[in-house]
Amino acid sequence: MAQTSEGQTVRVPDAPKPGGLDGFFKITERGSTMRVEILAGITTWLTMAYILFVNPAILGAIPDSTGTSLSFPEVLTVTALAAGVMTLAMGIAGKYPFAIAAGLGLNAFVTFTLVGQLGLTWPEAMGVIVIEGLIISVLVLTGLREMIMDAIPMDLKLAIGIGIGMFLAVIGFVNGGIVVSGTGTPITIASDLTTLRILVFFVTLALTAALVARNVRGAILIGIVFGTLVAMVINIAWGDKHIWDAVGPGVAQFPSSITATPDFALVGNFNFQVFSALGFWTAIAAILSVMLSDFFDTMGTAVGLGKEAGLLDDEGKLPGIRNVLLVDGLAAAAGGAVSASSNTTYIESGAGIGDGARTGMSSVVVGVLFLAAMFFSPIAGVVPPEATAPALIIVGYFMMKSVGDIDWRDAAIGIPAFLTITLMPFTYSITNGVAAGFVSYSLIKLMQGKGREVHILTYLVSLMFIGYFVRGLLA
Repeated sequence: MAQTSEGQTVRVPDAPKPGGLDGFFKITERGSTMRVEILAGITTWLTMAYILFVNPAILGAIPDSTGTSLSFPEVLTVTALAAGVMTLAMGIAGKYPFAIAAGLGLNAFVTFTLVGQLGLTWPEAMGVIVIEGLIISVLVLTGLREMIMDAIPMDLKLAIGIGIGMFLAVIGFVNGGIVVSGTGTPITIASDLTTLRILVFFVTLALTAALVARNVRGAILIGIVFGTLVAMVINIAWGDKHIWDAVGPGVAQFPSSITATPDFALVGNFNFQVFSALGFWTAIAAILSVMLSDFFDTMGTAVGLGKEAGLLDDEGKLPGIRNVLLVDGLAAAAGGAVSASSNTTYIESGAGIGDGARTGMSSVVVGVLFLAAMFFSPIAGVVPPEATAPALIIVGYFMMKSVGDIDWRDAAIGIPAFLTITLMPFTYSITNGVAAGFVSYSLIKLMQGKGREVHILTYLVSLMFIGYFVRGLLA
């Protein structure tokens, strides 16, 4: 209502609500603009595009029990495909500025635990990822995901992420040629740190660390690109020494073409034979391990990013979080279905949020850029492991930041957290770390006479892990 100069009261029509993309994504309502959303989406993509290089390096690190390896171009294609499609889904259905891609740590679990340690084939390992993603999606639809989240002590949730970070760092040092098998010791530092390949590693790590310390957007991607260029120069100057022959053809060489037709050979290359391959208890433990890591990381990431963007409600909850969690769960299954490993919400989305992203429009931009990346696999194929290894170490640092949030003064939680963190890198197994944390926490609480403080769901998970350990001893 308003008054005219004559004192008459008249009704003023409500301002029309924005239509089109603005109205759909609530861009104006959330205090943003289309330009800001687009530029912020580009920032997010630059910050996390390193996964296009790192995921193929991790998934292609070892062959499975049949001798089958996943090629770099094939994995790059499906990495970009899954990230593009599911980030688009997050933007359109979730309507938040959260981007999705293959989860670091989760891909290491697939490679070094499911395939390397447990001896699964790649289709069987990817079937595990499909199963855990579908289970998470069902838990979201039934509301059980929030219940289980509340049942696990926060310190153990933090420890899982920290342990994965340490595991990634160890993998990075191994891939970079710094850490090797020792004589008389399980591992040691390489005897010769003066090789040209080691030079590429150190130069890349130094630059990436400096850029991260200076808060440069896309620091990890810049480091990988720079390290690759250094490797190319070395390859030109000393190519007759076949420096990268042990890695594979095409590494650190200029590609014959910039673009290529995407290779979709890995799409649909999964099965559900894990139970017959491993036995019931081991299969359940493997599925639970990756599910718990995926499950808790996403919940914390979504709430943390929502808080950074100022999108939480008065109770500290993210409105419409069920859609976010459902897309994330389906993304895990989709990643397994195309052999890209489990896809999850990226904390790197905070880079775009820092640049002003507030809506799903920025996620749409990220998704489109990932889909476009499928056509540039020849460029990625030249990247040597020494240029991607530092990225794993830096991401390990990122995941280590929350170590101070654990209550180390309380041994009842500090010891399980310590076992979780240390056993992952020391046994080269995420499963062992998660299992040790759950079992030790439950047993310590029981022996303290404080068993009632432990949620029944935590006991159930611990019993499953005990079955996993006992079966391993008796096998």
